[in-house]
Amino acid sequence: MSDSLPSVQVIDRLIFLLDVLAKEGGRASLKVLAAVTGLAPSTAFRILAAAQSNGLLVRDETGLYRFGDRLAEWGRLTYGKIDLRTIAKPVMVWLRDQVNETVNLSVRQGDDVLYVERVSSSRMMRVEQVIGSRAPLHTTAVGKLMLAEQGKTWTQAYAARTGLPALTDHTLHDYPSLWKNIEDALQLGFARDEEEAEIGVGCLAVLVRTTLPCHCGLSISAPLNRLKEDWIPFLQDAARRIEKRAQGESIVVPLENL
Repeated sequence: MSDSLPSVQVIDRLIFLLDVLAKEGGRASLKVLAAVTGLAPSTAFRILAAAQSNGLLVRDETGLYRFGDRLAEWGRLTYGKIDLRTIAKPVMVWLRDQVNETVNLSVRQGDDVLYVERVSSSRMMRVEQVIGSRAPLHTTAVGKLMLAEQGKTWTQAYAARTGLPALTDHTLHDYPSLWKNIEDALQLGFARDEEEAEIGVGCLAVLVRTTLPCHCGLSISAPLNRLKEDWIPFLQDAARRIEKRAQGESIVVPLENL
């Protein structure tokens, strides 16, 4: 096949690649995209590279493609801005009812996790993150996943500029230990915090992939002695439900209302 493609054909193939990327959950490798679309890898690579140079796609350090900020900006012009908390709250209530522990929604803001919504447990002894409160990324389960999303180089720079301050004796405050913990979380599909931000408190977290420039996090917080990995399927199911509710919408988090 010639290296040059008719312009209309290129647009058709780009749209096909973007559709497949969406069906793959917003992240996919060149191998997968080429295989599903039936395009030659060299052809798919050229089209994806052009999309990347124009801000439509981003390719992370692991070689996976994901949607770029430019598409999100276009979406905000096409659709009304919808508050992420409005979409997530009913699902968070459902998750809270499954585990009877506090459920949190958070976003990354700079080097911190920012808690933007919460559904509290009915238990007398419960963990509650204050809406609008912050925590350093490396001290929380969801923050570790957000660091993973930024990649190894970004995480190394984060460690250098922050010094990885310890909030408790259990905080991972050296880079090798932190990155090993992050890699383990990626393998498992969820992250865990064991008294790393607060003594006696544990947390389980997953990412929620939306049109936000940085993916948000969904987590369950509980006294450490009550934390159960049996909750992970519920947590992952809730994240997918929020993603489905947010699909096709332009999502915002109006921080001035926190």
